[in-house]
Amino acid sequence: MSDYIIKATAGKGSVRAFACLSTNTCEEARKAHNTSPVVSAALGRMLSAGLMMGSMMKNDKDLTTLKIEGSGPMKGVLVTADNKGGVKGYPFNPLVIIPPNSKGKLDVAEAIGVGILTVISDIGLKEPYVGQVELISGEIAEDIAYYYASSEQVPSAVALGVLMNKDNTVKAAGGFIIQLMPGADEEVIEKIEEKIGSIAPVTTLISEGKSPEDILELILGDLNLEINEKIEAGFRCNCSRERIEKALISIGRKELETMVSENKPIEVGCHFCNKKYNFNVNDIEQILEEVKSK
Repeated sequence: MSDYIIKATAGKGSVRAFACLSTNTCEEARKAHNTSPVVSAALGRMLSAGLMMGSMMKNDKDLTTLKIEGSGPMKGVLVTADNKGGVKGYPFNPLVIIPPNSKGKLDVAEAIGVGILTVISDIGLKEPYVGQVELISGEIAEDIAYYYASSEQVPSAVALGVLMNKDNTVKAAGGFIIQLMPGADEEVIEKIEEKIGSIAPVTTLISEGKSPEDILELILGDLNLEINEKIEAGFRCNCSRERIEKALISIGRKELETMVSENKPIEVGCHFCNKKYNFNVNDIEQILEEVKSK
């Protein structure tokens, strides 16, 4: 099944909800970065969050960036998403191996450690909006819920999960974000809390074949759930040779002259997808000539 996001409302507009299936997206990221299982889980949770938070943006050129910086061996992870179902991201250290937690699960919190979650919303203004909170658990879902409550004053329930196969590929991934709008009454809140407390983990539901629609139906079906939009999702990197050339131009004439004088080809990699771009000495000389002509 292809990955996608759904956007929904419930409770006569007092609740808005998002859910995503992101198994293929997370597997693409795992392959691109050759991540260890615990890093695959952390990166996958962030990618799922990015997909849903990106879909909240209003305009096609708007971008949401999520960055975690932590004291743990993973160091951090960065994810960028648009409002069209595209997401990309990378871990700062892809090869962390640590013991499972006390429940026998991948210990994402230990891999991340103590740190900061930063959310950057670029909506085309002169400066992007930047929100920042301390990590309260390192489990990511709880940290994003805390971000919404403290930075945007939006009470939110967030679930994110990545289930790995024995061969370390991604078996199931996805999540949901349910947010209370101003005016949500206590009965609605109680029903949502009760339902969320009674359902299985999100990756269990997905691995059993439940769709994002099914998951929201389990939680909000008694509150007149309305599915408003479905968006195809995937790991999409917009890097290209032309973009890398522009980056090389930006480093300046002196650096380019040094590269030419060393008479060695260079390889430039994209952080987000790990694709490599090779430039021989002639390529660098042509870029240098372009710099000189300006």
